[in-house]
Amino acid sequence: MLRGLTTVSFWADDLTAAKAWYTELLGLEPYFERPGYAEFRIGDYQHELGLIDRAYAPAGPATGEPGGAIVYWHVDDVRATLDRLLSLGAKEYEPLTPRGPGFVTASVTDPFGNVLGVMQNQHYVDVLRGRR
Repeated sequence: MLRGLTTVSFWADDLTAAKAWYTELLGLEPYFERPGYAEFRIGDYQHELGLIDRAYAPAGPATGEPGGAIVYWHVDDVRATLDRLLSLGAKEYEPLTPRGPGFVTASVTDPFGNVLGVMQNQHYVDVLRGRR
């Protein structure tokens, strides 16, 4: 049924600022853009991270607080990635948390109000190693 992650969408009041922030973080430009939308392909599987002008967001609670699911992106070093995110102006949402042997998570709120999770995940490494 669910075959894989295709696109994670983040909303931003200032799409230009969000594109600049994520370009700085990721070290690459969006590969696809339309008015109100920019998309990056990232990682080993070229998953898509889409930035969308908040004017196109579906109706929902307007609490101003982060909410919903946290998508965790695999990284090689959670501490270094968390430090980099914080240095770029993200705010800690969930501290660095060991989850068991081979698993560590953390998450931040980006400057645009989206929750970005990072994780060292041994299962991810094992699957990637098996595909090579």
